[in-house]
Formats: sequence, structure tokens, C-alpha cells
Amino acid sequence: MTTLAHDMATLTRNALTVLQPGFTGTSAPDWLLRRLGEGLASVGLFGRNIASPEQLAALTAQLRAERDDVLVAIDEEGGDVTRLEVRGGSSFPGNLALGAVDDTGLTHAVARELGRRLAACGVNLNWAPSADVNSNPDNPVIGVRSFGATPQLVARHTAAWIEGLQGAGVAACTKHFPGHGDTAVDSHHALPRIDADPDTLAVRELVPFRAAVAAGTKAVMSAHILLPALDPALPATLSPAALHGLLRAPVADGGLGFDGLIVTDGIEMRAVADAYGIARGSVLAIAAGADAICVGGGLADEDTVLRLRDALVTAVTDGRLPEARLADAAARVRALGEWAKTAGGPDAARRIAPAPEVGLTAARRALRITPADGAPAYRPPTGPVFVAALTPVAGIAVGDETPWGVAAELSRLLPGTTTAAHGPEDIAARGASAVVTQMLDAAADRRIVAVVRDVHRHDWMAGVLDALLAARPDTVVVEMGVPQAPPGGALHIATRGAARVCGRAAAEVITGVTADVTTGVITGNEAGH
Repeated sequence: MTTLAHDMATLTRNALTVLQPGFTGTSAPDWLLRRLGEGLASVGLFGRNIASPEQLAALTAQLRAERDDVLVAIDEEGGDVTRLEVRGGSSFPGNLALGAVDDTGLTHAVARELGRRLAACGVNLNWAPSADVNSNPDNPVIGVRSFGATPQLVARHTAAWIEGLQGAGVAACTKHFPGHGDTAVDSHHALPRIDADPDTLAVRELVPFRAAVAAGTKAVMSAHILLPALDPALPATLSPAALHGLLRAPVADGGLGFDGLIVTDGIEMRAVADAYGIARGSVLAIAAGADAICVGGGLADEDTVLRLRDALVTAVTDGRLPEARLADAAARVRALGEWAKTAGGPDAARRIAPAPEVGLTAARRALRITPADGAPAYRPPTGPVFVAALTPVAGIAVGDETPWGVAAELSRLLPGTTTAAHGPEDIAARGASAVVTQMLDAAADRRIVAVVRDVHRHDWMAGVLDALLAARPDTVVVEMGVPQAPPGGALHIATRGAARVCGRAAAEVITGVTADVTTGVITGNEAGH
């Protein structure tokens, strides 16, 4: 009986260890602290948990007082996906902007400064970077989160980003293996399918992940995507062929030879949860080779943690999950916690010189500015403008709580500037012509600045923009998504992302603060478009 009790205690501890749960609130609830004492080794933070750097530092200190090797994870890509600056917008441009500049030294510097800020707040695991090759421009979930559409470009910037982040003592978790770029479905909502053959996967999707492994990424996040070339039945997160047979397998056997921590994407995402449920999905993921279950984007309570813990224990006791596999997964989690305990934290942050302007510098360099062909030279406005924001529905990864656009920065530079936002529901209910008429009436004789995001993916947005440009050819267009559509307007500015610094860089150009566009000079690097 003593041996059995000891075994059950070990199983229970190991089952808790492989979970990376979220929670609600800006301080740790009692149940979370109690479970840390029982074996829980990781905690996931989201925008709901963060009010300020000082509050975040206090929260992580609270967690670390209970367990000094706890992994405190966050989804902080910079750019459109930010948790650290969820209410104000990121101080760093995202991957597409960095890939467009194509300066790996700049990418390294941006990631290092982002890592310094995370480390100063006590965060030691970042579910980033995205190493997906955005080969499908209609991709609804990756887009500007990718460094670009070229495997080698994505690979070199993925490596630079990892090295910059981990140089600040924050573990990188490269995602979304084996590559979410060639999808037209968001795995938050349904199961995407990629029908690429093995040769295509090898020279496209896998190139950046091989570079990530070579750069020493501490973790890799699996994707909830179906790739029949690897496994005709199971999504990658649940597939032994993808995780054990490809990611873990030795290079000599055609694998990537990765020996670090494998983390699942959010197990509550519908691509897994709808078909398998989160409890069975967690068991299948650990059995397939995953080491940690990310859960808590939408499920963030003690009951969920206990349900997954008990499902893993039961799976071992009834023979569906080898005990050694669960023990190995838990050991990998603890090993990364030990690395982070010595490599990161506020002490590591203090050893790095702050670079507060590096994000804005990168955003400025990433701009592509295109004056209209044959139009009079652009002259910046001297008074307030009217901002017409055409706003698509935000993806779950980005969230709808983070502000974006240029209105705030233009209002700062041109007091009296006003704005109106219109989304697909408004256009469907009222019609494009009525909305455009309203815009024109509101603008009166002021310059109009139209702000769009991935206009090539949204017919309603393209229709409104075309009608607006027909009525007011002097309109300035700011594209804050993937600049796939042809430029239009008196001046077209592609920011390659919607971070706060991208909005500021665009506003500076519109008002003539930092760029001379009257000569028709094109600024920004074309690479990665």
C-alpha cells in the first residue's frame, strides 16, 4: 500500500507538472498557489492578468515565493499580439515588419529589448516567436505575425529573434510546428488542413524550425493542424508521427533532433476541443510526445486544472498513457524551470542596457511609402484630419482589447483630428455607399486618412475604400496588415503591422515629421513584401 500511495503521489505531481494553466485576476488566487505547492510547475499569463509592469513584477514574485523554479509563460510576440502592453499597443513592431527590413541585427536587438522587459517583470518563458512561413496571403491567423513568405528569410529572423530573447534569460517557444502558414482556417475555430507533400514541407514549413533548433530554442509549440503527409488522422499536436517521429527524431533519420520542451497550443482551441475534448486531447498530446499542455486562454479555473490532472493520472493507471512518458514530460518541464531560474529574472534584466527606442526605429524602417502615380506632390496637412478606420473582426490571438490604428497619434500631432470606425456588420446593414457618404460629410474639407488591415482579404473593406478614393482621390491610405493589394490613394503607407509604434511611424509620415514625401521618394525595404 505504501508503494502504491507513493506511486499515485508521484503520478499526481507529474500530471500537475505538465500543465500550463491560466487564471483570472491580477494577483495569484489561493488555489493556484496551493497547486504550485503540490507540483504545478508552470503558469500562463494573458492580458487579463496584467495592469502594469510593477503589478506584473509583484505577481510573478508572488508565484516565485511559492516555487522558485516556476515557469511564468506569456504570449508576447510584439506587434499585433501583445500581452505586456495589451491596453496601449506594443512598443515593438511584429515579425512582418522586421522581416521586411531584413536586418537580423535589428531583429536580435528588438527581441533582446523585449526579453529584457519581460525578465524585469519576472516572466521567463515566452510563447514566441512565430516561425510560420506565410505562404498563403489569405491566412486569417498568421499574416503579419510571420516574418514573411520566404522560408530562408523566416529562418534567419527566427534564429535572430530566439537568440535575442534568450540572451535576456527568457526561454523562447518557437511556434506553430510544423507550420501554420499555408492555411485558410484559424485553428481557434476549426481544424486547418495543409495538403503539402513531404518534399514541400521540407523546403518550406520546416526550414525555419530547423533554424530554430540550431539557434537553441528552449521550447517548440505544436500546431493544431492536420497534415496528411505526416499523419492522415491526427492533428500535429496529437500525432506521434509529427512530434516524436519528426520533431524529436534524429537529424540523421530525417527529423529535427529537438531535445527541448514541446508545448501544445491552447488545448481548449476548437481544432482539438471540438473533436476530442480537452481531457482526452491532453492525454493524446502527452502520449504523442508533447511535454506541456497550454490551457487557459478561455478556461482559467481550478476545476479545469483538476480535470486535466485527473485525466492524465487515470490514463496512466488504465494503460493508455505510459508512466515513463508522463515522467519524461514532467522532467523536461522541471529542467527548463531550473534553466530559467538561473538564466533569467530581474537580475538578468539589469545586466542589459535598455534600448527604449529600438522598436520605434524598427517600425520606421519597415514602412513602405508609395506616392500616387501622376498626382501632385503630396503636401502634409497643416490642420486636423478625419480618420476613417475600416475595422475587421479581430482574431482571437490578437484580441479586440488592444487598440490599433493611427488616430491617436494623429490626434497628438494634429489636435482636433476626429475618427469614425466601421466594421463588416455596419457595412452589411447600411451599405457601402451610405457609409462613404457619412464619411465624406464628417470629413467636410479636411484631409481623409483611411486605415485598413488586410484589405485584400475583405471584399467589404475593398469596396468601401474604392468608393472613398473615387470620391476623394486625395485620401491617404494606411495599410496595417499584409500589403498584398496594390497601393492606392494620394499617399499609400504600408506599416506591415498594427502595433502602436507602427501607427506612430505612419502618423509621422502623414504629418511630415520624419519623411520628405513631397519628392516622391520611396522609403522602407521591399524585402519580404
